[in-house]
Amino acid sequence: MTIAQKTKLSQSVTRALAGLCATAVVPTGTALAQTPPPAKDEAQKVEAVTVIGSRRLNASSTDTPVPVDFIALSKATEQGGQFDLAQTLNYISPSFNTTRQTGADGADLIDSAALRGLGSDQTLVLVNGKRRHTVALVNLFGARNRGNTGTDMNSLPLLAIDNVQVLRDGAAAQYGSDAIAGVIDITLKKKRGCEAVFGYGQYSEGDGKNYLTSGYCGFTLADAGTLALTAEYLDRGRSNRAEPGNPRIIGDTASENFTFYGNGEVPTSATGRLYFTAGVQTRDASSGAFARGGIGSGDIPSRNSAAMYPDGFVPFINGDVDDRYLILGHKGQWGAWKADLSQTYGYNRLKYNISNTLNASIANRDLANGGRGVSPSQFDAGGFSFEQSTTNFDLTKFYDGIAKGMNVATGLEYRRENYAIFAGEPGSYNDVDGVGQGGNAGSQGFPGFQPADVTDKKRNSWAAYLDIETDLTDAFKIQTAARHENYSDFGSTTTAKFAASLRASDAVLFRGAFSTGFRAPSLQQVFFSSTFTDFISGRPLDVVLAPNGSAIANAAGIPKLKEEKSKNYTVGMTLSPARDVSITADAYKIDIEDRIVLSGRFDENNYPALGAILQGLGVGQAQFFVNSVNTTTKGVDFTLSHKADVGGGKLSTYLAVNVSKTEVTGIKTPSSLAGFEDVLLSERERLFIEQGGPRNKATLNFNYVSGKLETDLKIIRFGAQTLGTFSGTANGVPNAYYAPKTSADLAFTWAFDKNTKLTVGGANIFNVKPSRQDDLETDNGFIYDSVQFGLNGASYFARFWKSFR
Repeated sequence: MTIAQKTKLSQSVTRALAGLCATAVVPTGTALAQTPPPAKDEAQKVEAVTVIGSRRLNASSTDTPVPVDFIALSKATEQGGQFDLAQTLNYISPSFNTTRQTGADGADLIDSAALRGLGSDQTLVLVNGKRRHTVALVNLFGARNRGNTGTDMNSLPLLAIDNVQVLRDGAAAQYGSDAIAGVIDITLKKKRGCEAVFGYGQYSEGDGKNYLTSGYCGFTLADAGTLALTAEYLDRGRSNRAEPGNPRIIGDTASENFTFYGNGEVPTSATGRLYFTAGVQTRDASSGAFARGGIGSGDIPSRNSAAMYPDGFVPFINGDVDDRYLILGHKGQWGAWKADLSQTYGYNRLKYNISNTLNASIANRDLANGGRGVSPSQFDAGGFSFEQSTTNFDLTKFYDGIAKGMNVATGLEYRRENYAIFAGEPGSYNDVDGVGQGGNAGSQGFPGFQPADVTDKKRNSWAAYLDIETDLTDAFKIQTAARHENYSDFGSTTTAKFAASLRASDAVLFRGAFSTGFRAPSLQQVFFSSTFTDFISGRPLDVVLAPNGSAIANAAGIPKLKEEKSKNYTVGMTLSPARDVSITADAYKIDIEDRIVLSGRFDENNYPALGAILQGLGVGQAQFFVNSVNTTTKGVDFTLSHKADVGGGKLSTYLAVNVSKTEVTGIKTPSSLAGFEDVLLSERERLFIEQGGPRNKATLNFNYVSGKLETDLKIIRFGAQTLGTFSGTANGVPNAYYAPKTSADLAFTWAFDKNTKLTVGGANIFNVKPSRQDDLETDNGFIYDSVQFGLNGASYFARFWKSFR
């Protein structure tokens, strides 16, 4: 089949599916009836659901004043084509975005997540309702969340997860820092019984082989308690989409994960219970850096040695990730109040080991001294760690006699954080033949952290909150919250929230919210320090990222980092025009002031005052973290679900759409940098903020079950993105436009019985790729960056699930 035929077939199937969607999900006056109110026992079951965004113990996921997506993961665990949590959510929730990177150094090794087109550090992640720590990594280079930290969603095994709740609204007044874009709460299983999953997948080009083995068992503990244990092994193979003759490796990193989690509870009295969660993951990952040329190229002797790699080489950035998480708490009655005292601990460390490399200065000195011109080919390049410890004491009480019921929640939180950078071995960073003497310093691919980069910084914070939810009538409820936090490094902040919902009828609910929020600068952003090599239009350049308060940052007049502040507006409705039809629509606006961004590159040409300092360091450019941008994000979330009996089976249809637009509305320039706004926030950096993720995304899912056979078809529409180039439009080079793309996934499941299922299928079955670009202007030096759905093309998988109950 020719490319033109494949394209025509893809377009025809997409149009046919769109027509089927219109037939299946658009309600008509004759086809649907009004949804009756739930039966009493059904309502009681619904009210038992714990819902993020409300501290009311009997909150309902269908009656919240703010939008909450409740995503049960049993189907994805048993039958899904994605083997990790980040990619699973990326193809379910349109407001959720994650990009699997290539050519972005450490960001290749960890998939960070984001909501509503904002940064990964503006989304708060909870596990079992408790704060999850972020990673130690700061995303740099071509990472879509450049300058951000984030939470590694893939440090949790899929089989351990019961459900994921996504609160699509600002919630800093309820949960604290980072909840500007929303909150993701991951609830782990505690059910009894055992199950296992075996999975295999690979790309249609034959590489990127994935092997998954996962087992779960839930036991009775101390008569009425439970203990759930999950172990997972996931081996993701490397893929490569580089053109023939290109020495680069463009594709997925190689990654080997071992994960173990325990989750459970034990009754301590008639009303009390001790609960606990403990998890650990080790990850060995490897990413290919930019290639260095061989004999005849300009990389000898500056970045290569003819004796070691005469044909050139690709350095490998290997990362050893150690992630640990612990929750220990007790819930019980304290007088008339429900009390919850908990301690949460999180630790994340990333240690770099660079292989298939060299230190060119060592090789150059060896050659000058009569040797062959060689250096070690592997270096310990150091790394960093982040540690977070959070103590919570929460009280909740429901008052029946106030209006139609009022829930009062209050509590205290104390948090300690530690960020450390540790140096690599001397050969990973030193310059033994002297600045300007031929061989560049440090390990090629990723120069090691130097003694001057070493840091060990701590801070603490405390918070107090009050959260009141009142049913003024049977149809009208309001929610108010206020929170005060004090940080040891930048001071205090107070946030507030007001939300309300009105049930106009059994079928219609109107809702809206306004809140203020904040995000504390992460210790990673404040203290990260590194000298690294970047490639600008294919040419290498050494860059120093100077920490806040350093001599370079002070010389440039970069002020002390402070918190980001936000205002979040949401208004929407839910509609149930028939028993089997549900519709939600929510519009939102998020204004952020003093947003922390990674600045553009300053050098002796665009900022002469730094020239002498940079020259003394032997680097060409410097950049900083700075509170310099105001942004506004506007968008709409829409969902529609429909169920029907069709042809002797059951057809479930689900459509979800997110449309958002982020714009930089102002640049706050430090006085010392007045006139250098185009460097502080270049067009390229601005587009990373505004269009780091697609401006719209839609998921259309058809699930049909007939007897033992289940068919699942999912169509994902990724909107356009426009990213900047190195040369810039000022120099006549147009920005990189990535046209909208549509991907389709198809899977078939055969249920041998209710406890045994085999699923086979494919993702991106029409092998859709991003729009082609000038490889000299992309971040990864390839014909397209990792945007939208990635760059690997079609893949196929098989998954076998067995339950022992």
